[in-house]
Amino acid sequence: MRIGELAGRAGVTTKAVRYYEALGLLAPTRLANGYRDYDEHDVRLTREIGALGRLGIPAEGTRPFLECLALGHQHADDCPAALAGYRDAIDELTRRIEGLTARRTLLVAHLNEAAHRNSRFPPHTGDEEPMTDYTTLPADLPVPEDDGAADHLRGARMPDLRLRATDGATVGLGELGAGRTVLYVYPLTGRPGTDLPDGWDSIPGARGCTAETCGFRDHHQDLLAAGAARVYGLSSQESDYQREVTERLRLPFQMLSDPGHSLAQALHLPTFTAGGLTLYKRLTLIIENDVIEHVFYPIFPPDEHADQVVAWLGAHAPQG
Repeated sequence: MRIGELAGRAGVTTKAVRYYEALGLLAPTRLANGYRDYDEHDVRLTREIGALGRLGIPAEGTRPFLECLALGHQHADDCPAALAGYRDAIDELTRRIEGLTARRTLLVAHLNEAAHRNSRFPPHTGDEEPMTDYTTLPADLPVPEDDGAADHLRGARMPDLRLRATDGATVGLGELGAGRTVLYVYPLTGRPGTDLPDGWDSIPGARGCTAETCGFRDHHQDLLAAGAARVYGLSSQESDYQREVTERLRLPFQMLSDPGHSLAQALHLPTFTAGGLTLYKRLTLIIENDVIEHVFYPIFPPDEHADQVVAWLGAHAPQG
């Protein structure tokens, strides 16, 4: 058979076939006219080289396997030399994994140092777990469903509550001031070296608070340009915990602490329980003249939510 037919049947390119020949792995006969002539054995060899290549064994490393077939064995890995080839490939993968692991550890250390630079909270060192990158979300997070728990909020007046902000001031939710306020409510943010509640990633809508917060940080100027007068984050975490997040992530806005869930009680906001903690479900309120004008709920994916808020503000400019 001609080289094109061999390549097609073996699932490789003609260029690959010529490369295998150059390595001496294939030795087709020559016809009188000078053309190469391949047979079924060449098809078998070419397929074997391709299969081993998909395992990470380079073409030049397949020679012991092909020689095993040449000796008449049914399988290319029936010979001791072929088993040694497997071991060599495994050892090479191990070296590469160790190298990548060392590189990852170094990157994590740089991330930890940079994240705490100019913060009064020192980076975690010693035997503690390395910094977890909570800004990157797993691809298989469960999507929260709209359970109707926020349907009653639009048009509601903000309660006369005063909450502590991360700058030490007290913010009155019933007197936020002129213009629109973006108040995003979230369950909790993770801190380096601190575990999240068990099963956190499996709770719809739980994971993603740090990623969401980074989104509001990165789009803060966009939010102001689109008509927001101010932005706040709010959770049931204590102010000291929130202050570490504010400094580590370099947030240009303040977080509000509501450990007693007073806003949830006043507005009947949805909550859930995880790790023995009662936490806010993720939602965002657009407030104007102390009245809730719009509600985002449920929110997914959280790392794209700030873009959604910017788009809504831009499409709903105040009248007059």
